[in-house]
Amino acid sequence: MQTNRTLGRSGIAVSALGFGCWAIGGEWQDTAGQPLGWGKVDDDESVRAVRRALDLGITFFDTADTYGAGHSERVLGRALGRRRGDVVVATKWGNVFDEATRTLTGSDDSPEYARRALTASLKRLNTDHVDLYQLHLADADPRRAAELRDACEDFVREGLIRAYAWSTDDPARAAVFAEGEHCAAVQHAANVLQDAPEMFALCEAADLAGINRSPLAMGLLTGKQRAGRALEAGDIRNTPPAWLRGFRPEAGADEEWLARVDALRDVLTGGGRTLAQGALAWLWARSPRAVPIPGFRSVEQAEQNAGALAKGPLTAGQLAEVDRILGR
Repeated sequence: MQTNRTLGRSGIAVSALGFGCWAIGGEWQDTAGQPLGWGKVDDDESVRAVRRALDLGITFFDTADTYGAGHSERVLGRALGRRRGDVVVATKWGNVFDEATRTLTGSDDSPEYARRALTASLKRLNTDHVDLYQLHLADADPRRAAELRDACEDFVREGLIRAYAWSTDDPARAAVFAEGEHCAAVQHAANVLQDAPEMFALCEAADLAGINRSPLAMGLLTGKQRAGRALEAGDIRNTPPAWLRGFRPEAGADEEWLARVDALRDVLTGGGRTLAQGALAWLWARSPRAVPIPGFRSVEQAEQNAGALAKGPLTAGQLAEVDRILGR
């Protein structure tokens, strides 16, 4: 398998596997106390994991200003250090938060806020530019989004960013950003349990990369989740919001979702893959534009995820077998 991919029409080369930095932001919450992180983290271990990923060929890291209310960006900036020039960094904006209390307080879709947020992200990341800047408001008004797209074009001209994207699961919204010259991607949910045919089709038609969040279905495709086993209190999956499927409040993974994972286990683990590596391999087979970004919190997770690169995509036969098992 070709281990590098290009972010759409930008010419920016990235490893075919990126790493998502939501989890390393640690604990944070909204004003009602709803956890929005993945529980406690060890920042030193996060730094070691990022650096190990670099050594294993990972050159694409995706974060957001709101992950850990700024903390994820700070940890990533620290971990990259002098190797910043070796990687492609993506971050997001649109949410408003209190860094001192690690609380999400609202959102702001104005172009003026986009500039303020970018300035703050550059400082936290300890860099002079962001490679891919992404709108983090999935349901923003398309007319307002057109203004934000134009603002991003200004940022490109000023050398503050190289390209931009929208993090949304709505192909019609993503198409608004795709009209911009320097739009390079769309970030959208996709995994073997939750296909996204319309978004994959848009990426092909508009020459965009598909950055796949939730490629391991929020951990269901790691094989570590069990029904009836609650997660720690600070983990968003323990009190899942409506959009987070596959988990039940204070009861862990949903039995029906786990049954689907079990049904896929043999095909995904073929060729000596772990279950997670097979799930990533499905995405590469699903689309040549797919760049999955699994999360991580440890060196061990970084090594396991990066190990998928050497094994490459599933075969066409395995891809068809997945569809047969899932009845689609």
